[in-house]
Amino acid sequence: MFGKVAADVLGLSDVGAVIKPADYDKVDADDYIMHEDNEKIYFLIKSKADEYCFTNLGLVHVDGANAVSKKRMLRRFNYVTNRVSNVMLETAGTVDLDVEIKFTLGNETYSIDVHKKHLEELKDLYKALLKIAEMQHENEMYLGYSQQSLDMSASSVQHITKTQIDLAGEFEKINNYAFNWLVQSSSRYRVKDFGKVFEKYINN
Repeated sequence: MFGKVAADVLGLSDVGAVIKPADYDKVDADDYIMHEDNEKIYFLIKSKADEYCFTNLGLVHVDGANAVSKKRMLRRFNYVTNRVSNVMLETAGTVDLDVEIKFTLGNETYSIDVHKKHLEELKDLYKALLKIAEMQHENEMYLGYSQQSLDMSASSVQHITKTQIDLAGEFEKINNYAFNWLVQSSSRYRVKDFGKVFEKYINN
């Protein structure tokens, strides 16, 4: 667990700090990572109240700011069911001590303050989230094209007269084909694991 001693050693404050991989085992979020499913931490921001843990599968947010008393609320947002959008990075002014990364994940909007000494690391996260957002947008379009293609094929089949085919037999074939088509399209265009994106852009 990430107790007071660990927090002091890493110099944590209300402004977030980027935690190095060597210290991932000291954070609370590590206890909730799906190691059994090959989930891996790629980027972690921690303040005294919160942890924002970016993995290949999603964001794990250990929320201390909005929890009652010393309790902490665990929130998980998997990329496969939550789109990344509105990714922005606000750099520090002359007198500012922090920089800010902003993004929307599903229906949740995040604005995370991070000490400006971590700007270079934060640029890497910004690039990774931007790429994930781009890939999710493109994949949604391709999934839509796949559905349209199937609908067009089904429409053309309707014009075949009853005397030309065994309706029951052909319906079963078409139904099986359509099901397999949709399963394959979903598997291809609904990406669950963005590990390759993080590996490309994260350099910590």
